[in-house]
Amino acid sequence: MRLQKFLAHAGVCSRRKAETFILEGRVKVNEVKITTLGTQVDPETDRVVFDNKPVSPPKPEYTYIAVNKPRGVVTSCSQKNARIILDLVPIKKRVYPIGRLDKDSVGLVLLTDDGELHNRLSHPSHNHEKEYLVKTFAPIGDEDLKAMADGMVIEGVKTRRAKVERVAKNQFSIILKQGRNRQIRKMVDQTNNKVDTLKRIRMANINLGGLKENGWRYLTDQEIKVLTK
Repeated sequence: MRLQKFLAHAGVCSRRKAETFILEGRVKVNEVKITTLGTQVDPETDRVVFDNKPVSPPKPEYTYIAVNKPRGVVTSCSQKNARIILDLVPIKKRVYPIGRLDKDSVGLVLLTDDGELHNRLSHPSHNHEKEYLVKTFAPIGDEDLKAMADGMVIEGVKTRRAKVERVAKNQFSIILKQGRNRQIRKMVDQTNNKVDTLKRIRMANINLGGLKENGWRYLTDQEIKVLTK
């Protein structure tokens, strides 16, 4: 973040006034006087002082939303001739879906403008869990559930181990730490069965709970604290 932007967002002054203060030598970063415009600072690690008084870093105000996506809605910010996830959330702030949930699937989608969180939850290396409830057209065997839990080779790449539990003769829950394209549907296909319904009920610590289909809500402060720690 540029130093003048840091000062403005911290409430010290306007960005233009901050440029004047920097040129006047009234700002220090880590005990070093700064007189060059455009100097970059890290709000989390750098210590900024204005007129010998420490400046607290600005606190970004991000938006975090949970949506219960119905069948037929596309998890995208734009797509021609399609109803998209943002159509369900009539707010002015620009937010983006975290990960994908295919058009025929339903359930929890998270939206945010927090780019760092978006990257962390989207990348499988961070091991965030996603839980799904799956119903198949035909009964699914114990050996098939075990195969999905152990990992299956899909398009030449083996899926990561998963937690799989039977719910009924043709229904199971599955917890993934990755999200390859239509992964669960392709896994069920390999058991010579087909997915009837697929519902995401949890992402990390955020549960779908009793949120109605087509409904949305802001995450609570406690949910955000756990999600972003």
